[in-house]
Amino acid sequence: MAENVLISLEDVRLTFGGKPLFEGLKMHICEGDKICLVGKNGAGKTTLMRLIIGNLELDGGRRFAMPGITIGYLAQTVAHIPTDTVHQFVMSGLKPEDQTEAKHHLADMAITPLDLNPDSLMGTLSGGQLRRAALARALIAEPDILLLDEPTNHLDLAAIEWLEQYLNAYRGALVCVSHDRAFLAAISRKVFWIDAGMIRVCPEGYRNFEAWAEQIVEHEARALQNMQKKLAAEVDWTQGGVTGRRKRNQRRLGELYKLREKLKADKAAYNQRMQKIDIENMPPAQASKIIVEFKHVDKSFTTSEREIPILKDFNLRIVRGDRIGILGKNGSGKSTFIKLLIGELEPDAGRVFRGKTIEIAYFDQNRIQLNPKKTLWDTLCPNGGDYVFLGKGQERPQHVCGYLKSFLFDPRNARDRVETLSGGQQNRLMLAKLMTNPGNVLILDEPTNDLDMDTLDMLQELLSEYEGTLLIVSHDRDFLDRTVTEVLAFEGDTKIEGYMGGYSDYHAAKKKLLAPPPKKSSQKNAPAPVIAEQPESAPKIKLSGKHKHELEKLPERIAALEQEITTLKDTLLDVDLYTSDPERFDNATRRFATAQHELEVAESRWLELEELRQKAEAK
Repeated sequence: MAENVLISLEDVRLTFGGKPLFEGLKMHICEGDKICLVGKNGAGKTTLMRLIIGNLELDGGRRFAMPGITIGYLAQTVAHIPTDTVHQFVMSGLKPEDQTEAKHHLADMAITPLDLNPDSLMGTLSGGQLRRAALARALIAEPDILLLDEPTNHLDLAAIEWLEQYLNAYRGALVCVSHDRAFLAAISRKVFWIDAGMIRVCPEGYRNFEAWAEQIVEHEARALQNMQKKLAAEVDWTQGGVTGRRKRNQRRLGELYKLREKLKADKAAYNQRMQKIDIENMPPAQASKIIVEFKHVDKSFTTSEREIPILKDFNLRIVRGDRIGILGKNGSGKSTFIKLLIGELEPDAGRVFRGKTIEIAYFDQNRIQLNPKKTLWDTLCPNGGDYVFLGKGQERPQHVCGYLKSFLFDPRNARDRVETLSGGQQNRLMLAKLMTNPGNVLILDEPTNDLDMDTLDMLQELLSEYEGTLLIVSHDRDFLDRTVTEVLAFEGDTKIEGYMGGYSDYHAAKKKLLAPPPKKSSQKNAPAPVIAEQPESAPKIKLSGKHKHELEKLPERIAALEQEITTLKDTLLDVDLYTSDPERFDNATRRFATAQHELEVAESRWLELEELRQKAEAK
């Protein structure tokens, strides 16, 4: 039986500025749903959140909400009273009668792992800290439906992992928009994919979404082969490159892993990175490869209360072609390191050597390089004209519309103002502007914030082709795994460690380092364990009649389950099933998961009995 529906949208039509955003939209959220919401930037993810809340007037259709349900929402912008403390702000999301002692305690439990001081004034917080305070406020309300719009933005890895655990234990329904693949895979059990003004529902979590979506795209591509040229061009713009790009990225990911293995084979060279280096006595050929070198660098900041050390006797060499991921807690020194590298800050002691020929291109997450009043066209062609000039010498012209299309923009929107773009679209535009001349050192500060999955694939592809030195500051674990060959981890208290590989390699190394040592025997000079004498002949292994019958029946059972799973998968590939028959969709989804589990159990049991049979025959 299907679970209770909390929110339902039926045949919803919604337009913005005369343009249709949704037409005939249908959607249901049931009790206990753990949904991730994906789609291109500008597809309407944030708008759908507002439709769920009910603060948008529909042009057509209806919205149903179960009487008495509560909805919590973490929005992109945070309204607050500057004189409130963080604790007061977090509690302000509750009705006065709900502000119990238990809720005050829960507020503190949410504030602490998000690295906030409950007594700090809201007016003194940075943009990232405001978002974390808003996240704490949304969590402690414990609504029936919790809506989270990019909750991992401005969170460090420890906070992201804490949030994953919190949401997995959360009893209410969850709808989450995020660019963080690893985070979505950890928290979701269903995917809503906004595509062409409609919602497609993947009955599994994000871990299996990409394979499912690829099947959908390939199925529709075959169906569209005989349609008109105009429609084919539209599909080329909206969907055509997704499958091919993903396959190219898989190949390049394999190449990245090979490169990591090659670097691991030369650990001696890598270990020299963190050592004290004397450039003056280095051979000229070797010195010419150096991009930046930190030598005995100290850096600290003084507040009204104390001096905060960031770097202490820090040594690092970055050479041409390095691909380094930078991660660590907020406030651990990542931004200071980047500012020292590009020359915005000077060290308190030591020195920073920069190669004479380096040209740095810097992606700033605050988007200060974009003028909101300019159009996309003017942003990419600041000197006028119709062409974007690519490369160091600006020798390769490309028409601005074609260039915009390669960054997943509809060329028809080239004359739109920057201020009309969503946050993710602005990030995409800034990447487009940056990549016209990325220099030989490319620094990306949280480039994945607010980006959709297609743009992340595109960015991964661009970076795989980039031949210069790459530094990426990010908390996106999956993205780091796909793009870098080394990790620089800022652990806090001036401790900075280097690791080969991506985030997964760093995580495995840290886990091994923090593992408790094996327990030693408390008895000194303990006698060696006594090994019992084995009988001359072990008892014969026999397969009982019951086990023989079970073993004979299992292949038939496994074949039937495999056929059922194939049939269920075909049923769930029907993109209209979720809206036309929600109960059948729900039943098929549940049976699909159960059948997969039964198949695993049956296969394991067959292997167990087959091994027992072989041993019996060998005796």
